[in-house]
Amino acid sequence: MRYHSTRNKSTTVSFREAVLQGLASDGGLFVPEHLPTLASDFMQRLPQLSIEEIGVEVLWPFVESDLSEEELRKMVAETFTFIIPVKRVNHNCYVLELFHGPTQAFKDVGARFMSRCLRRFVEPHKKITVLVATSGDTGGAVAHGFYGVENIDVVILYPNGGVSPYQEQQMAGLGKNITALAVNGTFDDCQALVKQAFTDIQLKNEFGLCSANSINLARLLPQMLYYFLGVQQLLNMNVINPVVSVPSGNLGNITAGVMAKQMGLQIDYFVVACNANDTFFKFLKTGIYQPKPSLKTLSNAMDVGSPSNIERLQHFFENNITTMTQTITACSISDTETLETIATTYQEDNYILDPHGAVALHGLKRNISKQQGLFLETAHPVKFQESIQQALVDFNPQQHIQARPFERKIIENDMDSLKQILDFS
Repeated sequence: MRYHSTRNKSTTVSFREAVLQGLASDGGLFVPEHLPTLASDFMQRLPQLSIEEIGVEVLWPFVESDLSEEELRKMVAETFTFIIPVKRVNHNCYVLELFHGPTQAFKDVGARFMSRCLRRFVEPHKKITVLVATSGDTGGAVAHGFYGVENIDVVILYPNGGVSPYQEQQMAGLGKNITALAVNGTFDDCQALVKQAFTDIQLKNEFGLCSANSINLARLLPQMLYYFLGVQQLLNMNVINPVVSVPSGNLGNITAGVMAKQMGLQIDYFVVACNANDTFFKFLKTGIYQPKPSLKTLSNAMDVGSPSNIERLQHFFENNITTMTQTITACSISDTETLETIATTYQEDNYILDPHGAVALHGLKRNISKQQGLFLETAHPVKFQESIQQALVDFNPQQHIQARPFERKIIENDMDSLKQILDFS
């Protein structure tokens, strides 16, 4: 499989090159030349397959030029060392719990898979710097996924005051090869700094920059497996062709789901559940893409006003908004609706949602009638104690933050400040 930029099909690279480059030189995102098609009997075999068997069969066409089948199998096994269960919430809504990894967030899967790809692809004695922007959970997942990996430094940019205390502690309290920087700006500012750094060829080469956001293929591709695992478990519950609701910010997770569906996974359609940052919702409604400054909400990991992966979605639907709306619908959920959903779901179904899962469930209920639906719960409620306690006064999480002392490192929202940090990382 070869990969090209969303902005230019003329130049292609291998999977290894795409992972190491992170972002294409023209500022576009790497996409596969084509999406492979699942074997004709795959859906019949799916209920009995192991995660390693699913991972190898789904991902092998994307990586076969640079990994052996055994290497891929080992990477999948090392990535999925925790459960990803489906649970029934009410009569027609099921939840896919993606928070059972080491940082209790769905991004653990992509970060762990990517760290193993880079460990395999980095040349001996050559050092690289993983530069990543986060609106919440990516930072912790990347920090833990790469912690202590030889010859790889990690620099994480996050909006100062824009993540929860738990999220900040997870990425800023490690040390060693992990540097977390609180930027005086929004997530979109952090993401813009990362993109600017990657288009600076001299800077990129000097520090061996590599990205770990969902713009990187090694983060994106393994996220497809969520949907296969979800559909597999639903099949074993006699639920076929579900509607899937995805809490969405930078649109990486929904992009992975769309890829899985276009490969042949049986999903009816997707609900892109946004918070007040409704850029994609308005795009789907009007056909006009108008990025805007991000707004701060309770579901902070989705506080993205200029989602990068919209380029990939446009590519996979051939820039046809009509075709896209046949597969995707979208909605915007307020903080008030988020808190109401957390409260009512606990009262009626005895299930505790985090704010992101609450957005997804509210969006699912708004867009299904008699169909069976699956929504993604992307982070453990313990990571958002203040928000949960607004909805559930008696919320008393069983898990607590493992305290690690750290000093918050703050930088201004400009490239000179970032370059100074890179010089000392």
